[in-house]
Amino acid sequence: MDYDIVFIGHMCFDEIIPFGGSPVVAPGSAVLCGAMVAARIGKRVAAVVKMRTEDADILRPMQEVGVRTHVIPAPFTTYSRVLHESENVDDRKLTIVRTAGLISLEDVPELASRSVHLAGISNTEFDMRLMQGLGARGHSLSVDLQSFVRQVQPVTGEIRFGDVENKRDIVSIMDRVKLDVVEARILTGTDDLAEAALVVESWGCREIMITHAEGVLLRADGQTHYQRFSNHSIVGRTGRGDTTFAAYLGWRLDHGVEESLRFAAALVSIKMESRGPFAGTVKDVLQRIREKHARLS
Repeated sequence: MDYDIVFIGHMCFDEIIPFGGSPVVAPGSAVLCGAMVAARIGKRVAAVVKMRTEDADILRPMQEVGVRTHVIPAPFTTYSRVLHESENVDDRKLTIVRTAGLISLEDVPELASRSVHLAGISNTEFDMRLMQGLGARGHSLSVDLQSFVRQVQPVTGEIRFGDVENKRDIVSIMDRVKLDVVEARILTGTDDLAEAALVVESWGCREIMITHAEGVLLRADGQTHYQRFSNHSIVGRTGRGDTTFAAYLGWRLDHGVEESLRFAAALVSIKMESRGPFAGTVKDVLQRIREKHARLS
């Protein structure tokens, strides 16, 4: 079977501790958020995930919407903890309690796909050999740069954000990359989203997406575009960037840059208004565009 998008990464148990609230544990990961989005907007999707085979029940939400899953067995399923330490939704303490470990090139089946996205949540998932090998297979590649900026401390499991020594090499392999405002500042040295996108572009990637609390910037084919979010709640903030980029990747397969960015901003705005992965439809997104995004920029 040929796919539109293949997502590669860890499946996780996410423990979310909201500011002033009670912890909630649920299946998560960038793969889950992304694959659910792409499937719900009508794309043929596969997910290659490293996890403990005994935890296969957490794959069911993806499978129920048509995602084909391929499990790479691991001793553990990754368990992440997200502690919101203030009312600022971007102020989070991240910890990897357990990790499934690096994914090797030999573990990834050769699947025919229009796009392959490396959807990681920390630096415990991908290495250069994997990325170079996937590139050599001829795939159109994308990656979330949080997969390298988020660096798991060996003893505590706490994630610290740090610069990435081989960032230029990583970006040069990719057709598209995604990062958020914090990761952009660490990697490029600037808080200005447009300037940061230009720096990343100079490393050899043609499409760069940067998200922040208010919206999403995209640098593509030498032009900069921006869309504000329209959500009226942030209860579903976890997975914001993963969802935005997956929606863009899926719509971009058959649509232009600006239209795809508007679609992604509208879709993630809906997603942030409720917990969990995006559960809406293309019709919902198009309605949100008409109501809230036709003139937002």
